[in-house]
Amino acid sequence: MAARAIWKGYLKLSLVSCAVALYPAATSSSKVRFNTLNRETGNRVKRVYVDAETGDPVEPEDQVKGYKVGKNEYIQIEDEEIDALKLESTHTIDIETFVPRKEVDERYLDSPYYLVPDDRVAQEAFAVIRDAIREKKMAAIGRVVMARRERLILLEALDDGLMGTTLHYAYEIRGESEVFEDIPDVSYPKEVKDLALHIVETKTGHFEPETFEDRYENALVDMIKAKQAGAKDLPAPKAREPSNVVNLMDALKRSLAAEGGGERAGKSAAKSSGKASGKGGSTRAAAKSSGKGAVKTSAAPEADDDEEETPARKATSKTTGKTSAKTSASSKSKSKSKSPESKPSESKSSRSKSSATKQPAAKQRKAS
Repeated sequence: MAARAIWKGYLKLSLVSCAVALYPAATSSSKVRFNTLNRETGNRVKRVYVDAETGDPVEPEDQVKGYKVGKNEYIQIEDEEIDALKLESTHTIDIETFVPRKEVDERYLDSPYYLVPDDRVAQEAFAVIRDAIREKKMAAIGRVVMARRERLILLEALDDGLMGTTLHYAYEIRGESEVFEDIPDVSYPKEVKDLALHIVETKTGHFEPETFEDRYENALVDMIKAKQAGAKDLPAPKAREPSNVVNLMDALKRSLAAEGGGERAGKSAAKSSGKASGKGGSTRAAAKSSGKGAVKTSAAPEADDDEEETPARKATSKTTGKTSAKTSASSKSKSKSKSPESKPSESKSSRSKSSATKQPAAKQRKAS
């Protein structure tokens, strides 16, 4: 089915204007739709408006809009009165301003549309406006009346045409602070974040919308086809039950393994696992620091230059420092006790070395 324009009018930039048509960029025509039936007869039913007090049906010509001003009090508004509110944007998209596209908050974006020239006469003026928007790398903001409501519309150059995106007004967007204010500040180990970053890396790709399927829509179609074929027992897909995360580190490791992060991710997981176990290992090494303390603590993972020092590492470094101090003190005492006996041997060796260096020099003088 050929696309149908939902709005026709004029695009205006200062004194330049051209006839344009607006087409929806999104469609729901391919989605499964249901009718409401009478279960006993199988016939379709129709909805009828009835008077809330008398219960009598109200015909369409007797229905009117009402604005509630109090309990059981309404102001009646006729369609003609709404139509009489003629706005310039009813038939014209008047560009009011240009803004950098990156300044437009994504939360304000609503529905996408395509804007094209509506006749051959409009093509030149349309191309001028489109190319000016593209060359300046800006987005235009105008107003358009759709379904009796004036909407803001953001215009951007797209191939040979323009893409228009309706915008929400500021009063329609809720601030995030009222929702986020109860989120507490939490602290967590660096290795946990490292594992999460690796999971992000393994799942990183490009935005390709066609790779994402509407699984609910597909399940509906399969169920309808199965019933149409006479199947009675329809297999219901079981939803995966969420698991309570007891240990965040273990959960991240399992997620990484499930994603198949490869050799690089495996090495990172092993490194992060070593860092996590280093907390308990360094404590045990501190308890056994006498004699073999230096050997034990050296097995603990070394901290990276940009890595924060954890309490366990502090304890390990203190233990290593004490052990090294004891070792150096004992070696100094031993060297002091042995120093009187070692001096004669040192002097002999130094004399023998000096004589060895003098003999070649004497031979050189004789040769000369």
